[in-house]
Amino acid sequence: MVECVIKNWQGDEAGKASFELKVASEENAAHIVHRALVRQLNGARQGTASTKTRAEVRGGGRKPWRQKGTGRARAGSSRTPLWPGGGVIFGPKPRSYSVKMNRKERRLALRTAFQSRANELIVVEDFNDKLPQPKTRELVDAISRWGIASESKVLLIVSEISDSVYLSARNLSQLKLISASNLNIYDLLSADQLVVTASALEKLQEVYSD
Repeated sequence: MVECVIKNWQGDEAGKASFELKVASEENAAHIVHRALVRQLNGARQGTASTKTRAEVRGGGRKPWRQKGTGRARAGSSRTPLWPGGGVIFGPKPRSYSVKMNRKERRLALRTAFQSRANELIVVEDFNDKLPQPKTRELVDAISRWGIASESKVLLIVSEISDSVYLSARNLSQLKLISASNLNIYDLLSADQLVVTASALEKLQEVYSD
């Protein structure tokens, strides 16, 4: 079980929180988290790169010169891969880079990655009422009061994204706002600090407890 301090909008201690997730064994944790990360990154690839073979490139139907008597090497087409403007040998074709991974494995990897970041985790009270109107400066000040350096890359996890919080956070290049239901392995691992609201932490425990 992981014990956390809950901070309020001013950065003061406002209570305690704890969570316990079923994670992978120590010898398998790195492997399963790596597989989940590779799966996500591969899934983001478009796979639309395409080249033309000598059968698809335009031209090359006529024999460039006669077979014998010219002193040059014999040639049957000007679109051979050996010539400029010719086809490409074994070039890329549209394909899917997706990697299969079972749902139970994906959830286990996500739980393992989240709990592994416990030392970089900050739990805060829900602050929707503190931002009735979009105010980026107030959100930046709050992040500073929570003890996070300005140059740190922050992942802010909330239970539901309100319009005012979204508009306050969208111009901050070092901050990524995400809902608990859209949590993913890449964002968890790439952030320097994780900030989770109390309600989002409860939702994570409810959704990913098993």
